[in-house]
Amino acid sequence: MRPPRLIASDVDGTLLDPLERLTARTTATVRRATAAGVPFVLVTGRPPRWLGPLVDELGGVGFAVCANGAVRYDVAADRILGSHLIDPLVLHDAVHDLREELPGCTFAVERVGDRARGTTAAQFLAEPGFRRSWAVDVRTAPPDELTGKPAVKLLVVHDELTSAEMAPAAEEVLAARLGVTYSTGSGLLELSAPGVDKATGLAEVAEELGVPRGEVIAFGDMPNDVPMLRWAGRGIAVRNAHPAVLAVADEVAASNAEDGVAAVLERWW
Repeated sequence: MRPPRLIASDVDGTLLDPLERLTARTTATVRRATAAGVPFVLVTGRPPRWLGPLVDELGGVGFAVCANGAVRYDVAADRILGSHLIDPLVLHDAVHDLREELPGCTFAVERVGDRARGTTAAQFLAEPGFRRSWAVDVRTAPPDELTGKPAVKLLVVHDELTSAEMAPAAEEVLAARLGVTYSTGSGLLELSAPGVDKATGLAEVAEELGVPRGEVIAFGDMPNDVPMLRWAGRGIAVRNAHPAVLAVADEVAASNAEDGVAAVLERWW
């Protein structure tokens, strides 16, 4: 098998171990690949500002696709290259309709500026009732402020439902107005502009780098990774992946607890 010309990987649950750490083996393998001139692209639901320590540790990461495909980020230059925004009117109507369909849910929005590092602009706004352990940089705001400006992602949380239980209801009520996915099973949905997902974001980066999809290898573990794995020339699920991801993968690698990404890349580097 020829080595890929572009490597794309999800972050949480895939590249990171179960304790959300980069292992020495994975770091060393990624560094060897990028030193050989192969682009390594992080494709994640995370916003750009949550990638700083990770890309510093990995080294050699040139681009990232963030917010499930909505944002393209030049890591080296700390520059947002482009974003796909949800219109404020769509945000307003979606929040209204989801409150009726999923009583008890709360909302947050993700926005981006021109760069990620050192920014002081409020990019993550949430309702007062929004609770998530990773929401450390959140600013609370009333619903009208949340939906008053364009956003790259709308987040929906419910304390008594799983993400899999929420998703069909959200898809039915939203129809084609927003794309619905999730990266964790713990009652969180992530909504993007229609037609935007990890595959579309990665395709944009691959085109900019001049790499055809057949020479892209991609790794993932959750339903938000399914479009990317289907699009890539070779889509690989780590063994701990969601059943929907295992079903579409060309190959199943070792789990993220066993350096699954590194184990595959070590075939070439």
